Amino acid sequence: MHKFVSFNQQIVSADNAFLPAVSSAAFYGKGIFTTVAIYKSKPFQWQKHWQRLIKNAKKIGIDLSGLPEELIKKSLSEIIEKNKITNARARLTFFDESANKIWRTESKRETSFLIITADFHKVSEPFRLAVSPILVNSTSPLTNIKSSNYLENILALEDAKAKGFDEAVRMNERGEIVSASMANVFWTKNNKVFTPSLETGCLAGTTRNLVLENFTVKEAKANLQELENADEIFLTSVGVGIAKVKSLGGKIFSGEIVNQIRTEFLRQCNSL
Repeated sequence: MHKFVSFNQQIVSADNAFLPAVSSAAFYGKGIFTTVAIYKSKPFQWQKHWQRLIKNAKKIGIDLSGLPEELIKKSLSEIIEKNKITNARARLTFFDESANKIWRTESKRETSFLIITADFHKVSEPFRLAVSPILVNSTSPLTNIKSSNYLENILALEDAKAKGFDEAVRMNERGEIVSASMANVFWTKNNKVFTPSLETGCLAGTTRNLVLENFTVKEAKANLQELENADEIFLTSVGVGIAKVKSLGGKIFSGEIVNQIRTEFLRQCNSL
């Protein structure tokens, strides 16, 4: 992570940004976030990120009325300049500090926001995938929301890494493929591209949406066998971009469609 952060419109050292311990955000992880790619010192796909934040905030009751888009964009531009960023990533998090009915507090602030930046992950691909034992509950009220309560995703990733893999495929309670622990998943079969539908419980990732907007992709409800029988698999996220998958279980994957998709992704990144 870079040295400086933006916390409630103030640029401070990362060591000096504090969230009240007595808040809904600290007690229950009540917050939302998004990770934005920065290319040529500009946020990539900003409008898609902002619209998802607005939608997610409304769903779980986080008040953004005092935090208009232009204020957030200004704070993001300031921290990009302060940390001297050209190509990197920024995480924007909105924390609910309002009083809750279980443990009442005297807090008068409704929502705090924090922007941190960091270099992109050094991705060592192709990825080796495991199958996570941690299921996604497609009926959860947090489905399709990028909330601060991200512990299940972290546990799934840590479990995969402890077993010697790079990432893990997660399924829902019906045995349908949902995503990887920290990314969306795509696969190809007979020159056709597939990805799990939002009804499985997967997140509508911004990089996922970019692929859907520029290529013919079928959103499907597929089981593990269909994924294992694919010609190639790849993952998408702001952190990894378009990342090839080498193996799932004992099967090795290869193909050229992912290269075409990556080329278009990089073209759009470089067009800012």
